[in-house]
Amino acid sequence: MNTLGNRLKLTTFGESHGVAIGGILDGCPAGIDLDMDAIQMELNRRKPGQSKLVTQRKEADEVKFLSGIFEGKTTGTSIGFIIENTTQRSNDYEHIKDVFRPSHADYTYQQKYGHRDYRGGGRSSARETANWVVAGAIAKQIIPQIQIHAFTSSVGAIFIDKPYQDLDFSLTESNDVRCPDAASAQKMESLILDIKKQGDTIGGTITCVAQHIPVGLGEPIFNKLQAELAKAMLSINAVKGFEYGAGFCAAQMKGSEHNDAFNANGTTKTNLSGGIQGGISNGMDIYFRVAFKPVATLMQTQEALDTQGNLVEMKGKGRHDACVVPRAVPIVEALTALVLADFYLQR
Repeated sequence: MNTLGNRLKLTTFGESHGVAIGGILDGCPAGIDLDMDAIQMELNRRKPGQSKLVTQRKEADEVKFLSGIFEGKTTGTSIGFIIENTTQRSNDYEHIKDVFRPSHADYTYQQKYGHRDYRGGGRSSARETANWVVAGAIAKQIIPQIQIHAFTSSVGAIFIDKPYQDLDFSLTESNDVRCPDAASAQKMESLILDIKKQGDTIGGTITCVAQHIPVGLGEPIFNKLQAELAKAMLSINAVKGFEYGAGFCAAQMKGSEHNDAFNANGTTKTNLSGGIQGGISNGMDIYFRVAFKPVATLMQTQEALDTQGNLVEMKGKGRHDACVVPRAVPIVEALTALVLADFYLQR
């Protein structure tokens, strides 16, 4: 499937080293006065080459809208857009033409389809996520009353040791690692640079907080709000885990510790439910954490499998992230906005 959503539906196309990537966003209400600068700003947050911590592939990542917008406002029809690829270096991938990289999609794509685009991973590349950021930036403007804040909460074994309520989200963009805690950010950045010098990679987590949520988003059975958020987050390249509210810590608690007692106005004294009960938003902050694995491409020699069934040695080439987490922050925000806007329009 290349489509996400029900009422607000995004369908995307394109490969990492193709002419362009792009998408069609269906279901956007008419009459929304779009802030084009805000859309481009979100793309700039995700694009490569923005700091010494990430891949140095240089892409302008300028979105071109083809339909669904007239005189700056949405028309209610399909919004079509493309983002041209301008600095592909496909020769960097000639060495893996006949080799399956460890922990990549190379082998599974080949086995499923019998043919694959080895240049940058083709359709499996995280380049695809630029499409999601465009659509998510539009979704944010459908639900401007909802505030969405994602940030890097850990890199390797370095974690922010404060609850999100004690963080100043305005500081998230003040450093390259996108961590709103300055002391933690400095340690994370040093770790990423050290790992990069070793030709290795490192994983981490992103926490996302959505505030000013109306009560009633989500459906009670298979379209639970947390299930759709999990589906969206687990669709991001390199994501290995999702937890909301108390998450896996809830498995260690007693019910008397975990239950969120009510206030008279329907809010709760605690929020271990993460703003969702019975698959439906309860008006409290929605918060969740997404775990990212280390990037699979290493600038070290690894054992790999070639198309003839031989075990061979290979070493990564080209431009790659040592840690994907900082660039993934706007992607998490974008998908959160798409899911929340989709449910908002279904009310």
